[in-house]
Order: sequence, then C-alpha cells, then structure tokens
Amino acid sequence: MADDLEQQPQGWLSSWLPAWRPTSMSQLKNVEARILQCLQNKFLARYVSLPNQNKIWTVTVSPELRDRTPLVMVHGFGGGVGLWILNMDSLSARRTLHTFDLLGFGRSSRPTFPRDPEGAEDEFVTSIETWRETMGIPSMILLGHSLGGFLATSYSIKYPERVKHLILVDPWGFPLRPTDPSEIRAPPTWFKAVVSVLGRSNPLAVLRVAGPWGPGLVQRFRPDFKRKFADFFEDDTISEYIYHCNAQNPSGETAFKAMMESFGWARRPMLERIHLIRKDVPITMIYGANTWIDTSTGKKVKMQRPDSYVRDMEIEGASHHVYADQPHIFNSVVEEICDSVD
Repeated sequence: MADDLEQQPQGWLSSWLPAWRPTSMSQLKNVEARILQCLQNKFLARYVSLPNQNKIWTVTVSPELRDRTPLVMVHGFGGGVGLWILNMDSLSARRTLHTFDLLGFGRSSRPTFPRDPEGAEDEFVTSIETWRETMGIPSMILLGHSLGGFLATSYSIKYPERVKHLILVDPWGFPLRPTDPSEIRAPPTWFKAVVSVLGRSNPLAVLRVAGPWGPGLVQRFRPDFKRKFADFFEDDTISEYIYHCNAQNPSGETAFKAMMESFGWARRPMLERIHLIRKDVPITMIYGANTWIDTSTGKKVKMQRPDSYVRDMEIEGASHHVYADQPHIFNSVVEEICDSVD
C-alpha cells in the first residue's frame, strides 16, 4: 500500500500554489515520523482502505493488548495523529489505542465533501463507521477533541451499540449561538487575526496563500504549541507538523466551513440532538478551565439526559488543548474512565 497520498492539483491556480507553498504529503510524512519515533510502546502505522477508495491514515498503539475494549481517539480541526504524542504511551499501557487522521485532514484522503452542513457531517460519520468496520473493532471507548468531539457525538447518535463510553474533550459545536452579543465568549487572539485577514475564506487559507511564509505564521500565531510539547521537542517539529497538516489542498477544512457559523458555532448545534444518544451510553465531558469553549454545556447535557450517566469536569491550568496543556492529569482521568469500562 502506498505510503503517501500526494494531492493532484487542478486548474492553473492550484497547479501554481504547490510551487508557492513549501509543503507536500511527503514532508508531512517525514515530520510525523519524527514525532512517532518518540513512542515507547509497540505501534503500527498504515493506511486503512475504505470500500469507496478513500484511505484513512491510522496509528495503532499496543495492538497486542486485545483483552480490553480499545480506545479510539478523534482529533480536532486542523489536527492529526501526531498531536496525541503526549498521550499515546500512557493510554495504551493496558489496552489497544487507535487514532487516525479524519477524512479530509492530515495524511488521509482529501475528497470533495457535500457543501451542506448535514451532508458534510454525515460524510465524516460514515467514514468513521466504515473505518471501524474495516478495522474489525466490535465496540470502543470513543474520545473526541473539539471538532472530533462533535463528530464522536454524531457517531454515537447513529451507532450507539459501538460505543462503550463517550469522552468529549472541549467539544466544539454544542451550544446554540446566543442572540445577545454580550453572552458570546471572545475567540482566541490567533483566530481574530486570521479572520481579519481572510474574511469568509476557508479557515486556514492564510497558510496556503502565505506561501513560503506559511511555516512562520504557525510559529507566530501559535507559539504555545512549541511550549506544550517542549518535553519532547526543543525545535519546531510540532509547528512544522501543524503547518504541513493544513497547507495541503483543503478538504475536511471546507467541510468544517460548511458545518460552522462564525467558527465558534455549529449550524446544527449538538445540544439540540444530544438527547438522541441511547440512554445507556455513558458520557464524560472534560474541559480546560481556561478554554474559550462554553463549559456550561456539560451541565446542559446533564439536564437533557437526566436518566443517563453524564459527568462533566474541568482541568485546571488547561485551555482548549487539554490533552497537551496538562497531559499527565488528562491521561490519568482518561485511564480512570477506561478502567471503569473494563
């Protein structure tokens, strides 16, 4: 099976931009390899081919531990498997851990998504289920961060029998957009800067338009990522990884744009649908105490599911990327949840 999924440019502008952008799937592969070499546990990285010819880039850690329900982790917008590096070894100490690049992100296939919010969401969810079926995973502990939390919830509505426990980490897209502007939490500074430049373009178009200055923009707008992963990397490995994940031709990014309203809000808010998850599916919601996400959502989910297990908690000293801000506390909390399953 091929190791790379190089994107084929279409049209004169697309054919010109790759030469302008210092990126390729091969470069993404190489920087990801530098990240994954930090793993201590046995792991397997490969493409999983779906029946529709799309391929999902998948990393499985501790594949030999088959006695317990596996943990499946779904990254957020603009992320990829490499951003779980602070969590993979700990969370695979006693069970198999699977993580993958969402369809349209990272090293996975980048198809054309439906342009309507429901169609785009369904495309993501169907790809996750087809991936699970192809992997032969009967059931799982499903964890999703940010956009991944939104999609994991949508998946659990449709396929509850596959989910032993749903873990939502700073999930995006739950609350309804307030009509009173004073109730809207301020988005992060880096997002305001991007929006001021790009307006209604794809959220990360600035990285592609910036050409050779793109890698520097990641370091400028998100210097916090270098600090978060400083125990593993003293250089710009993580910034390079984020750049190469998002400087490719947009696919999942375009789907996210169809699903969102002003970035912080979903066109189809999950709070309006969370009650549709089967009552016997337990849910744990983990927030960063300093996040820009609305943490009151957890209590609202409890109110909507009075006869179900719903736990919400905040981790001090963490913002939106809880898993990287406080990895030791985060890993301990997730391990405890997993142990409660089996």
